[in-house]
Amino acid sequence: MKESTCSSGKKRSWLLRSLLAIFALYIVPVSYQLAAYHFEWKPAIAWASVGRSGERLAQDPSTTDDAIIQVYAARAMRWRGALGVHTWIAVKKSNQDFYTRLDVMGYALRWSDETVQIRRGQPDRYWYGNEPELLRELRGGDEVDAMIDDIFSIASSYQYNSQYSVWPGPNSNTFVAHLVREIPALSVDLPPTAVGKDYLPGNGLINTPASGKGLQLSISGLLGIVISPEEGLELNLLGMTAGIDLFPPAIKLPGVGRVGMRDSKRLSTR
Repeated sequence: MKESTCSSGKKRSWLLRSLLAIFALYIVPVSYQLAAYHFEWKPAIAWASVGRSGERLAQDPSTTDDAIIQVYAARAMRWRGALGVHTWIAVKKSNQDFYTRLDVMGYALRWSDETVQIRRGQPDRYWYGNEPELLRELRGGDEVDAMIDDIFSIASSYQYNSQYSVWPGPNSNTFVAHLVREIPALSVDLPPTAVGKDYLPGNGLINTPASGKGLQLSISGLLGIVISPEEGLELNLLGMTAGIDLFPPAIKLPGVGRVGMRDSKRLSTR
């Protein structure tokens, strides 16, 4: 009887520690982000009403003949920006003097049957007043041109083109994760704030993560795990990601994002 009571006490202790860990990993950073948003709130403005990023993340296309692929992220509009980002891809083929931008936009369903928007535009434009971050850049010739052709082909057959859900997906981050997952050479470690990146195509259970390396298990984008040399270890709970990366060292917190060293290899050129 005494042994049974001791075992029961150990189980309760383990459960309590697990709940405290979940509180620390998820509830604390999410609450912090929502509180910060509340006190620093500013109204969202039209995405097209602000100019290029101050850091000029995208080179003037008229000054280079290189083929270019860039992957961007910026905080989402209004309250969603407290917890997540919007991601997109911009491409320029060799000798072109313009960029083509590929986004998924849920509100496009108001006037069309397609969420995938492919149009010429400024790659590093602010997103509803939020400054973009360059996650990955590739430059080159024929090899990068071929990857751009693949991007357009995959985007044209995107299976969720007529669907959109902010949470848990499919959304803009689901789209970008699908593109880079299908083209492993892109190898993008999408930020933990890219809610929807873990919503696997066809609502599958097993796949590779967006980087193309490692293993990902996901249940409808709501619960899952990623083990990868690029992403490190990520735990997905209700669409929110927490984890740890060893190369380079960093922790990943829901709502907050990556805290630690940046992976400079992601910005390398070919």
